[in-house]
Amino acid sequence: MAQASHGTYHIPTAKQSWVGGLELFAAVMMMIVGLFHLIIGLAAILRSSYYVVTDSYIFSYDVTGWGWAHLVLGVLVGATGIALMMGQTWARVVGMIIVGLSALGNFLFIPYQPMWSLLIIAIDVAVIWALAVHMRELPESSEKAAD
Repeated sequence: MAQASHGTYHIPTAKQSWVGGLELFAAVMMMIVGLFHLIIGLAAILRSSYYVVTDSYIFSYDVTGWGWAHLVLGVLVGATGIALMMGQTWARVVGMIIVGLSALGNFLFIPYQPMWSLLIIAIDVAVIWALAVHMRELPESSEKAAD
């Protein structure tokens, strides 16, 4: 029978750390959102007639241009999510920036896919929150590990 030691815990060092908790949530959601961007981008490039464009929105751009923008965003968001999953520390800050650009791009894409854009913006906000909370907790974890 295995014995559990109570009251002790081990905080892994930077070399031993594995992605967990909110950072894992952010990484997985970034990969999913990246895939969504790729699908939306390909749909806009291959079948631009799929999107109905309203003339009353102040931000109106070419649908094919939006397709390429979503394709690039998809690659950036997905690649950053993969880097975050692999434990790359730079991916936390870059992830917040890239996901912020994703939210901005989806805000401007509202006239083409309103509900979809709002859903992706909500996911982007949750990812930024998860990364920001995780970054705030990192210095405290480092101090505990030193003790």
